[in-house]
Amino acid sequence: MKILILRFSSIGDIILTTPVVRCLKSKFPEAEIHYLTRLPYKSIVESLHAVTKVITFETSVTEVLPEVRKEAYDYIIDLHKNLRTKTLLLRLGRCAHTFSKLNVRKWLKVRLGINCLPKVHIVDRYMKAVAFLDVIYDEQGLDYEIPANTELDASIFPLEKRTHYTVIVVGAKQFTKQIPESHIITLCRLISGEIVLLGGKDESEKSQRILEQIEDNKRVTNLCGKLDLNQSALLLKGATNIITADTGMMHLAAALKKEVISIWGNTIPAFGMSAYYPKGMEHLSHILENNSIACRPCSKIGYSSCPKKHFKCMMDLNMQDVMQWVK
Repeated sequence: MKILILRFSSIGDIILTTPVVRCLKSKFPEAEIHYLTRLPYKSIVESLHAVTKVITFETSVTEVLPEVRKEAYDYIIDLHKNLRTKTLLLRLGRCAHTFSKLNVRKWLKVRLGINCLPKVHIVDRYMKAVAFLDVIYDEQGLDYEIPANTELDASIFPLEKRTHYTVIVVGAKQFTKQIPESHIITLCRLISGEIVLLGGKDESEKSQRILEQIEDNKRVTNLCGKLDLNQSALLLKGATNIITADTGMMHLAAALKKEVISIWGNTIPAFGMSAYYPKGMEHLSHILENNSIACRPCSKIGYSSCPKKHFKCMMDLNMQDVMQWVK
């Protein structure tokens, strides 16, 4: 049996598909499982032992059309379900087994405030895409394997700082998901001990501004833009506390079975994208969100700026509330 899984992006979304991969392989040990994704996310999929082959594209999915057609898959599992996957399937002349994106229900919640969202996580919806093969979720959560040769450079994060430290994830793909600078500054003042600011190159300026406003910033290490994904995972694995917005780092931390404090802006956990854990470990997820504001959620994804210009979904949150979960 040969199975192709489609999920093109991004970090968190791909990590959320890992139970499907694992459970498929458990059900069909001899099956070849191929995974088609965008090139920047190749390393995530390569870390999955159950995946036989990773197929990647850079710009257009049609780049790999001949390769995919040549493989003659028995089944295609579409865990992205967008225009690009539909285009690929159309060109292949194939149908795929997929999941419910709940787009209508999300639209009703965002636009009309009507909540008919089921209390079902996206992982469980992904699993329904393979239910036709009698594949059952094993309740083991998400997967992420850190390569054994992954190291953190002692010159940027000294060994003496690694005993007990708190990671604060600075950025998020959309501004309305990001923890505001003022909140991160407050957290750095409230939390004792070593703190690490984690983010990509896009957060370098933001993290520098934060550092400049913290009085005792020698205990704050700025690693924004300095780590690759596996190094970020290693940093999260060693952390005492992890504070993040609704980001890929939240899902990465959950895959590592780490306790997570997540701070939510314009999106809501009810969309089914909260940190996902194995059965019995759900208590590791702590959520801070603003449920007293009428304009939230304003989007199922996020915006580059607050549509109402006030960003109260984040700004009205009290960072002192985070301290109840900080060790």
